[in-house]
Parts: sequence; C-alpha cells; structure tokens
Amino acid sequence: MKPKTLVIALGGNALGNTPEEQLKLTAHTASVIASLAEEGHRIVIAHGNGPQVGMINTAFDFSNQKGGGTPSIPFPECGAMSQGYIGYHIGQAVQNELKKRGINRNCACLVTQVLVDENDGAFAKPSKPIGSFVTKEKAEQIAAQTGFVFAEDAGRGWRRVVPSPLPKKIIELDTVKALSETDSLVITVGGGGIPVVQNKDGFLSGIPAVIDKDRSAALLARELKADMLIILTAVEKVCLNFNSPEQKAIDALSCKDAERCIREGHFAPGSMLPKIEACVDFLEHSAPGSEALITSLEKAKEALHGKTGTRLYK
Repeated sequence: MKPKTLVIALGGNALGNTPEEQLKLTAHTASVIASLAEEGHRIVIAHGNGPQVGMINTAFDFSNQKGGGTPSIPFPECGAMSQGYIGYHIGQAVQNELKKRGINRNCACLVTQVLVDENDGAFAKPSKPIGSFVTKEKAEQIAAQTGFVFAEDAGRGWRRVVPSPLPKKIIELDTVKALSETDSLVITVGGGGIPVVQNKDGFLSGIPAVIDKDRSAALLARELKADMLIILTAVEKVCLNFNSPEQKAIDALSCKDAERCIREGHFAPGSMLPKIEACVDFLEHSAPGSEALITSLEKAKEALHGKTGTRLYK
C-alpha cells in the first residue's frame, strides 16, 4: 500500500478511567499505531478526554469545597491538564513501541487550542458526556448538590453533560503541519482541543466546554488534506438498528446514504452520530478519493487494508 496521510481519532476504549489503567491500555494502542507507522504512513493522532477531564474537574471541585485548600480550576484548564497527561502516556507508549521495532521516527504531543463561536447554540443545550457513568439516582443526587446537568448515555448509564460547540479553527495548525512534515507522529486536538473564543482585537480566552474529538479530528484532517480520517471506537463496524433484532453491520456507506440514515435516526447522539457526521464533514470538504473509516482499535490495520470496518466515501 502506498503511504498515506492518516488522521486517527482514538476513542475512550483506547485509554482508560484511571492513570494506571490508561498506562496499560495505551501500550496496546501504541502497538496498533506503530503497525501503521511501520507501513510508512504519516500519522496525526487525536483523542478523547471525557472520563479524564471529568475526573480532573471533579477532584479539584471536591478538594476546593471540602477544605482541601485547592483552588477552583476553570474547565478549559482542566482540559489542558488532560491533554498533557493523556498525550504523555500515548506519546511515551508509541515512542517505546517504535524503538522496539527499530523505527526511527519522533512522537510529539502538542497542547492545542481550538476556536469556537461563543454564540454557538450548544452553550444553551449541554450534550457532551464527561466523567464516569453513574446510576440515575446518583445523577439526580449530584445534580441537586452541584447544579451539573446529566443525561442518559446510549443505554450505558448516566453521565454529566457539558456544552459541545462546533470547532471553527485549530489555533496551532501550522505547528502541527510543520511537525508532521518531519515525519513525526503528532498527538494534537486532545479532547477536541481546548475551547477558546476570540474578541474583536483577535485575543483568545478559554471558555467552559468540551469539543467533540471526532469533529475536531475531521477539521484537522480537512486542513491537513489527509487521505483518510480513521475513527477508532468500540465496534468493528457501524450498524443500522443498533442493539435491536434487526441490527445490520455496514461495510461501506456513501455520504448521501449516511445522511439518510441520520435522518432515519439510526445513530445515537451520544455515540455513533457525531462520528458519522464528522466523516461526512471531512469527505464533503476533501479531494476526490479521500475516505473515512470507522472501526475498532483491534481491527485498525485490517480495516485500513479493506478487510473489515465501515468505509465512508463521497
């Protein structure tokens, strides 16, 4: 296969809910990524941070409110912290795996800001799940104590939700391009990027929100003119009528058919829907021949070679 420029979006199953769990999981993740690097592909990695940013935010709030002497940390700063430690784990694991295989390529983690519109309607409708799953009763208890908003997440439990505005611009894009052009594997837009807004003078400031990492990955793939956007998640293929007796796995999906399936309500808002929308957005703004791929981490290499996964095309 001719080497390609790949933007890979890692889902939560590639990470973990604690630093210890994450260290173990990223070693496996690194093996998959190194296998793709071994084929000569230029790779840029995005990742989620829902459990991690929720953990960091909750810990600081708890300590602040319980007399721990810890200051209250704004949400954008919590996002930056999560980018740093997740990127450290992924980068170190990938670098170690590359070394084992005798591959002489660097791995760089870039703390990244992403511009959003402060008038985005998402700020009035929190929808992005963060933190760990809880029961409905626990969610109601925490909401009463803190004012946090909770929502049921694709049949898996209840999670806190925060605003999820659309990404408009990747602030450090030129740096990502420069690093990628040296054949470094770049970890960027972690957690979708730190959401920032811009005033009339062009100055940036953080805003409390979490950008969907798949949407930021799609924007990144567009700007890098990537050959393929790969979204790695918990399932091998996209399914219609998911979790029902009529469930059907899909091998390939055109943008037109994907939009029809969205209208028919086949994809859950907190799960597969943003992934499909991100793929469609990438393809509709990319050169002919570009592709998007949704599959599991374990099947990434097989899927890249057309043996499994769900491919989306224009």
